[in-house]
Amino acid sequence: MQAFFKRIADAQWFQTFIILVILVAGVVVGIQTYSGFAAEHHGILSLIDNIILWIFVIEIIVKMGAEGSKPWNYFKDGWNIFDFIIVAVCFLPLQDASFVAVLRLARILRVFKLVTALPKLQLIVGALLKSIPSMGYVFILMALHFYIFGCMATFFYAENDPIHFGNLQTSILSLFRAVTLEDWTDLMYINMYGSDAYGYDEAMDARLAAEGITRVSSASPVAGAMFFVTFIMTGAMIVLNLFIGVIMNGMDEMKAESEFQALASKREEDEVSLSEEVVLIENQVQELSSNLKILNERLKALSNANDK
Repeated sequence: MQAFFKRIADAQWFQTFIILVILVAGVVVGIQTYSGFAAEHHGILSLIDNIILWIFVIEIIVKMGAEGSKPWNYFKDGWNIFDFIIVAVCFLPLQDASFVAVLRLARILRVFKLVTALPKLQLIVGALLKSIPSMGYVFILMALHFYIFGCMATFFYAENDPIHFGNLQTSILSLFRAVTLEDWTDLMYINMYGSDAYGYDEAMDARLAAEGITRVSSASPVAGAMFFVTFIMTGAMIVLNLFIGVIMNGMDEMKAESEFQALASKREEDEVSLSEEVVLIENQVQELSSNLKILNERLKALSNANDK
C-alpha cells in the first residue's frame, strides 16, 4: 500500500493536477471578491470550493500514505504542516460572522500552496526566510541612515518645507518616499529654489495656517542638491542593494542545501558515485568564485562612483 501511495505522490500527473486545482482555487477566491456575481452564483461557487477542499484532503491522505507505517513523518516537513493547517481551518465550524474573515483568509492562503507544489518557489521562499537574520542587520543600518538624514532634513528644511519636513517622523516618511525614487526631485526642488518659487500653493498654505504652522521660504541651491543627491546615492544605490545581496546569498545557500539533500537521497539509493560528488563540489566552488568576482566588480564600481 505504501508503494501505491508513494507512486501516486511522486507521479508528475498528480503534481500537475494539484497545481491546476490550486490555480482554480485562486480564480474562485478572486471571483468571490465580486459580491454581486458571487451572490448570484453562490451555489456553484460553494460546490467548486468544496470539491477543491476535498481534493486537498485526498492530497494529504496520499502523502501520509506514502510514509507507510509512519504517517507522522508527513509533519516533519514545514510545508506539509502549512498545507495541513490551511485545510484544517476550512473544516472548523466558524458559523459566527466574526470568524468569516478567518475562513476567507484560509481560502486565500490556499493559493500559497503553489509554493509547496513548485520546488523552485520553495527555493525562493526558503532563501527569503534564511536571509531574515542577515536582513535584520541591514535593516538596522538603514534605520540609522534614515534617522541621521531625517534629523538633518528637519533641522535644515522644517521652516521652508513644513509639510514634508516639519518634524522628525514626517521627515523620515518623506525620505522613505524619496528612496523609492517616487518624485524625489520635487522634494529637492522645493528646498533648492524655496517653497515660494516651487511646490507650494494657496491651498497648502491654508492647511498650514489651520494647523498654526508658519512657512518661511528659503532657497538652498547647492546644499539642497548635495543633500538629496547624497541621500539617494547612499540610500537607493547602496543600502537597498545590500538587501538584494543578502537575498542572493540566501538563494545560493538554499541551492547548495537542496543539491546536497538530493545527493544524500541518491546516496541512500546507491545511485551516485564518488566522482559525481567531486564534480558537484567543483561546480559549487566555481559558482561561488564567479559570484565573488561579480560582487567585487560591483563594489569597485560603487567605490569609483562615490570617488567621482
